[in-house]
Amino acid sequence: MATKKRHWLWNMLAIITVIVCVLVLSAHFKNWTKVKPDQLQILSGFYYKEIKYSDLDSILMVERIPPMERLNGFSAFDKGKGIYREFKDSLTDKKVYVFVDNFSNQKIRLVKKDASQLFVNLKDSTETADLFRFLHTKMEESTALNQ
Repeated sequence: MATKKRHWLWNMLAIITVIVCVLVLSAHFKNWTKVKPDQLQILSGFYYKEIKYSDLDSILMVERIPPMERLNGFSAFDKGKGIYREFKDSLTDKKVYVFVDNFSNQKIRLVKKDASQLFVNLKDSTETADLFRFLHTKMEESTALNQ
């Protein structure tokens, strides 16, 4: 029997596809945060948000996120990521960003001065608590500088 040889282009395409899929999975696997002197950057897959400490109005720890309509994003198992809209604010069309790695743990609710909201938590509850304390301190520092 004669064996049919595959073209090298199809082999390379298959390898590149697998590499891209692994990179996308690792990007969605957890919330990637980067702390800068004037802002916090959150990356989770396709969703990216920069939060300036001076723009923060309030920070709270909440047990649950409110009922919302998902505009785009996903929720699977204990994760939820994407852009949502609250039912009560459906007329104003305010977007709520959700970066939740564990729905069973507490979440940080960030409200900016323009009334936009963001919910975030990390895989580990102690890391989430540390991030909450850090953001609370940065918000107080920026409020004290503005007064």
